[in-house]
Amino acid sequence: MWIHLSASEHWVMDPVPALYTIRVNGHLGAMMLSAFPAMVPQWHGADTVLTGLLDRSALYGVLAEIDALGLDLLEVRQLEPDPGSPEPDVGRLTRCQRAAG
Repeated sequence: MWIHLSASEHWVMDPVPALYTIRVNGHLGAMMLSAFPAMVPQWHGADTVLTGLLDRSALYGVLAEIDALGLDLLEVRQLEPDPGSPEPDVGRLTRCQRAAG
């Protein structure tokens, strides 16, 4: 799995980590979850949802690990933190994601 940045984004590094949820098909067991130490797992139906605070490099690393393990990636969402809280709020999506969902 290759991820390509546009030419204008090659020099941009996101210095501030963002909160992401990543949904994969199936219930991941303890051994598979050990590949994602920065992520908190939750199970929704037949899927596992991993949530964590990741910078761009860490996000690409998690996606590469999902690919290397042969897992079925279903969804990646960047969540918008609550501006009044020092901790990210897992329940709030960005405006684009609300409109698309």
